[in-house]
Amino acid sequence: MQTRAYSTGHAALRAILQAELDGIRAAGTYKTERVLTSAQAAAVSVAGSAAPVVNFCANNYLGLAGHGGVAAAAKAAVDARGAGLASVRFICGTQDAHKALEATVARFHGTRDAVLYPSCFDANAGLFEALLTDADAVVSDQLNHASIIDGIRLCKARRFRYRNCDMSDLEAQLRAADAAGARIKLIATDGVFSMDGKVAPLDKICDLADKYNAIVFIDECHSTGFFGKHGRGTPEYFGVEGRIDIINSTLGKAVCGAAGGYTASSKEVVDILRQRSRPYLFSNTLPPAVVGAAQKAFELIDTEGVQLREQLQANTNLFRSRMAAAGFTLKGDNHPIVPVMLGDAKLASDVADDMLKKGIYVIGFSYPVVPKGEARIRVQLSAVHTTKQVNDCVDAFIECVEKRKAASKL
Repeated sequence: MQTRAYSTGHAALRAILQAELDGIRAAGTYKTERVLTSAQAAAVSVAGSAAPVVNFCANNYLGLAGHGGVAAAAKAAVDARGAGLASVRFICGTQDAHKALEATVARFHGTRDAVLYPSCFDANAGLFEALLTDADAVVSDQLNHASIIDGIRLCKARRFRYRNCDMSDLEAQLRAADAAGARIKLIATDGVFSMDGKVAPLDKICDLADKYNAIVFIDECHSTGFFGKHGRGTPEYFGVEGRIDIINSTLGKAVCGAAGGYTASSKEVVDILRQRSRPYLFSNTLPPAVVGAAQKAFELIDTEGVQLREQLQANTNLFRSRMAAAGFTLKGDNHPIVPVMLGDAKLASDVADDMLKKGIYVIGFSYPVVPKGEARIRVQLSAVHTTKQVNDCVDAFIECVEKRKAASKL
């Protein structure tokens, strides 16, 4: 087959992009994709590695991505409802299973209703434009996830930004929104900030929301299913269940590790999203396999969740305590996301490559994913990691970082 000859305009574009790519490589921030040749699990097979490696960078907090019961539920859903619907929801893309899962999500979060999306990125992208007008205001944490930032950019509401988890600054921005005459004031925050493992102080945020007659929106992607006593996330952790107005989260992390997201809120909020939210209206519905897997995962969060959450916390405590004792700088609260701060982008990338050779799969993060000078390796613990695997990870960190730092002094 003849290779297509692109236009002269495309040739110019390619030259511009190649120069940018060369700059990214030179800065040590070029991202490569390792190819897995196995199912997601505590240990995975990676193309180019002779033996399985222990995965410490998945969002598989409870290990349900590899749970046999979840996989069986996905297969059963395909057998009963097919591979997909070939439609958006409001045309012919809603099955009884979708409505059942939405009811499960609403019960799980203690809300009146819920609506499914292809991803939580879509849920965040479709929320603000559907709810807010230029008469309203969004007061957003400066470290919110990119999907929240993009969603806010799509709406016409006035934007106010407060310093990360800084309640004095949040109050100042709420006052500014009041002074601007905002009809609705919506506070937007991650429940847990994914790059830092920091937990938003929802109790204090809710108190300020009450004081200034604002509503609270949270993204719960890194807490749903495993954070809080019963896995109900940061609202349960802080005892503010019932005080959060809108909850967005994912089915693609702790819940079943596949895909999908949702908004859980009042019936009025959910109904207007079904009428106006563009990612919901113009995206194909979730495939039956994902719906079936997620439904089973929510069941397991309640039936097997206590033991899984206890093991996850034990693994987190072990890793954090040993790494701190070894002199590493760690970010975050007592959460399974543990950023190991290395500062230099190339050092983070090199250490991650060295650890892979020792059978430990981690990834370095650098600018623009995190601020310049704050490169890190973000470790994510799972309930299905063994104690030996956690200790092996710590030992590999100590050896690899010491060798790299010693080599840099030669």
